[in-house]
Amino acid sequence: MFNAQIYIERRNRLKQLVKSGLILLLGNEESPMNYTDNTYHFRQDSTFLYYFGLDFPGLAAIIDVDENKETVFGNELTIDDIVWMGTQPTLKEKSERMGVHITKPTGELIEILSNVKTKGTGIHFLPPYRPENKLKLFHLLKVDPFKTDETASVELIKAVVSQRNYKTEEEIAEIERAVDVSVDMHVAAMKLAKPGMKEYELTGEVHKIALAAGGDIAFPIILTINGQTLHNHFHGHTMKEGNLLLCDYGYETPMHYCGDLSSTVPVSKTFNPRQKEIYTIALQAHNAAIKALKPGLNFREVHLNACKTLATGLKEIGLMKGNIEEAVSQGAHALFFPCGTGHMMGLDVHDMEDIGEVYVGHNGQPKSTQFGLKSLRLARPLEPGFVLTIEPGIYFIPELIDRWKSEKRFLDFINYDKVETYKDFGGIRNEENFLITSTGHKRLGKPKPKTIEEVESLRN
Repeated sequence: MFNAQIYIERRNRLKQLVKSGLILLLGNEESPMNYTDNTYHFRQDSTFLYYFGLDFPGLAAIIDVDENKETVFGNELTIDDIVWMGTQPTLKEKSERMGVHITKPTGELIEILSNVKTKGTGIHFLPPYRPENKLKLFHLLKVDPFKTDETASVELIKAVVSQRNYKTEEEIAEIERAVDVSVDMHVAAMKLAKPGMKEYELTGEVHKIALAAGGDIAFPIILTINGQTLHNHFHGHTMKEGNLLLCDYGYETPMHYCGDLSSTVPVSKTFNPRQKEIYTIALQAHNAAIKALKPGLNFREVHLNACKTLATGLKEIGLMKGNIEEAVSQGAHALFFPCGTGHMMGLDVHDMEDIGEVYVGHNGQPKSTQFGLKSLRLARPLEPGFVLTIEPGIYFIPELIDRWKSEKRFLDFINYDKVETYKDFGGIRNEENFLITSTGHKRLGKPKPKTIEEVESLRN
């Protein structure tokens, strides 16, 4: 973790932003797979990590804004715990390392909160995403588990977003470490993919690199010859000559900062002519989005810039037609690009999505309802300190093509006869991670091979 002063300053700033009341932050618990002692990999809540840096289960914390006091709640290990887990520092020792000098047993939390409620003091909490934390809020505050999003503190959400959205030098350095290992993971797939190999064999090789670096994967690995499915976590196919392999994964450091990269690799030694054509258009859209990145520009414009570039390329090869400005404005391009160009990234691969994408990526403004645009996770003016992804792609989704064709949608902009011949194509995207600076942008981490020449050079 970072040094204690960083966490102290973060908590002090949070108190200034919230101004009054009591802030309740819940850590995560172990989550059993099939019985109590056989658990999934533990992952601490990112906001709890951000303010307290304590990376183990069974914790909660109170920040009393009015009294300028912070308390961590948890139970000390018993001798039975030590027999199974070994000697460890006490909760008090761990908390003091993070600048917190008051610790109490978990059982005292409900009494303290009851007294606070009796006094009429406001209690701020974030919307929980774990069912056990919804139950805790019911136990501690009598909050209906089905209404926790409605009763969560908007003031606290906005305060957390206003801090976590701006990455410090220490955080940026940690994210760059994550991206560097993520690049190694992608280069491995580019080198090792071959006809006859199962997707899960290559997935294992990629995951091994993350584990060997001391961390783990930032999210479940996407590695598939069916790249037209945007988040495809199935790994059971056999790779064949002529397939495209879409890879989307990243490394999470031991401090839980993330990288998030995508690559598209030919299973054959080279891309075939049709694949090169589509890959080139997708890469042009990717580079156009990067070129547009600068402070003050709404990311929605970055996205639309990528969309227009993509649609122009598709028109040049006969898949789209008509006025490109009108086509993009009406959303016709979303047949091929039904998602967004990027999202915020940090302690979460989709940063703070748990506490409200509208607040994180849209600055509190409602999202578009238009197909394609409604999936844009970031649509606010860019500011120095933002870390985000750039990942436009081109996807040929047979079911979507069939639906739009049957509904005769966008006949002025889409050449369905030619699109039909691409229904077996799959999908393509590249993805890189960027920091918005005071003068423009900076790609984070070492470069990932992304041109056709760079990728093919690793296939021989």
